[in-house]
Amino acid sequence: MTNLDRLIETSSRFLASRTSRRGALARLGKMFLASSVLLPVLPVARGRASEAAADDQTCDYWKYCAVDGFLCTCCGGSVNQCPPGTEPGKVAWVGTCRSHKDGKDYLISYTDCCGKASCGRCGCNSNVGDRPGYEMGLHNDINWCMGNSESTIYNCTVALVLGEG
Repeated sequence: MTNLDRLIETSSRFLASRTSRRGALARLGKMFLASSVLLPVLPVARGRASEAAADDQTCDYWKYCAVDGFLCTCCGGSVNQCPPGTEPGKVAWVGTCRSHKDGKDYLISYTDCCGKASCGRCGCNSNVGDRPGYEMGLHNDINWCMGNSESTIYNCTVALVLGEG
């Protein structure tokens, strides 16, 4: 046996004779408890985490409360910009959506992007505030590209914030 082996064995026997398994487990539990109390004190970029939680490619995104169509964020565009090769429709419908970030209501203009075949991805049908088809400016179940002279083919829909509602 080498000197290092003897030192480790002697230290281990000394520690084993002075402590119990329950005592060791109690100390280990106290360490975990202390670390769980100290971890929330560490700095965290909370603003970025909440922004990342707002996914503009799902129907639950706050600006899509009255959208009916495919989301342009899934079709190569963004929340407020049509994908390349398409153009915004000349007419749109409006809705009022509540922002979860500040609790305020905002007037949202839903504009169809026209000119390419339907995207077919991230389809949403949210009918908050939708009115019957004879109230055209408040009805979301219409091909709004029909107002365009160039192309009446529907691709996807963007949600533009017009202002506070």
